[in-house]
Amino acid sequence: WYNPALRSTLFLVPGLIAYIAMITAVISTALSVVREKERGTVEQIRMAPLGPVAFLVGKTVPYFCISLLAELGIVAVAMLLFDLPMRGSWGLLLAALSLFLIGALGLGLLVSSVADSQQVAFQIAVLVSFLPTLMLSGFIFPIASMPVFLQAVTYLVPARYFLIALRGIFLKGLGFEALWVDLAALVAFGVVVLGLASIRLRRQWS
Repeated sequence: WYNPALRSTLFLVPGLIAYIAMITAVISTALSVVREKERGTVEQIRMAPLGPVAFLVGKTVPYFCISLLAELGIVAVAMLLFDLPMRGSWGLLLAALSLFLIGALGLGLLVSSVADSQQVAFQIAVLVSFLPTLMLSGFIFPIASMPVFLQAVTYLVPARYFLIALRGIFLKGLGFEALWVDLAALVAFGVVVLGLASIRLRRQWS
């Protein structure tokens, strides 16, 4: 109905948008914090009158702005080169992108609170972002064709909800009333990972 020409690019390009967003946001944030650990600048930050929440905000906002601009550029290129239609609301697309990026950046901060070197941080970031987004989000393999156990696991993958929102906005022109469950799931994921990152950082701060 929404892809009468059966063009595979219309199905795969939104998946690539989610894939690139997850990889770049998680890895860049994780490496930036761990780099300060290796250089010893984190100790100087701890001595400053700066709390862990302010540190998280300071680390998240710049990468959020950069990632959001990069994703909007990718969307523009996808529409230009692959004729990706835009049948929904740009405001809803911006909201979905923002929620997904906040969750991805929070996951990167959580990884940075666990790893002590850039090499370990990179490996963990790839493991928690690359494989789930590629294999368990519905990007390549339809979730309905997966075993029941893996279908249950996909509910923990934020890219699953983001892909539903992207394809709904781009291809179907769906509104908030049809996508609010997926957007709420992205909000919940962001709250959980940012909360865990804050808790771990507080323990390291004390």
